[in-house]
Amino acid sequence: MHIITRKRLNEFAVQHPNAKPGLTHWYRTLKPATIHSFAELRALFPSADHVGKLTVFNISGNTARLIAAIHYNRQKVYVRAVLTHADYDEGKWKE
Repeated sequence: MHIITRKRLNEFAVQHPNAKPGLTHWYRTLKPATIHSFAELRALFPSADHVGKLTVFNISGNTARLIAAIHYNRQKVYVRAVLTHADYDEGKWKE
């Protein structure tokens, strides 16, 4: 899958170093994968959830949430946000 943009992952990892191993695992698992459906994605990431048109991943033992728009037909993942669990719970990302 083509992941756009890795910059958000790196910026979050600088501010929250404890999330870096989880973000690295997410990137290294998804980047070489070819996924055609949410069911296939759940095989790789069982904790992934659909929230509207977005997919939410639990990162680093649920201390962070990665929100992405996934286009299976084009094999593209658009990273919308990486948030702490507390910031995610505020729900401002849904706006």
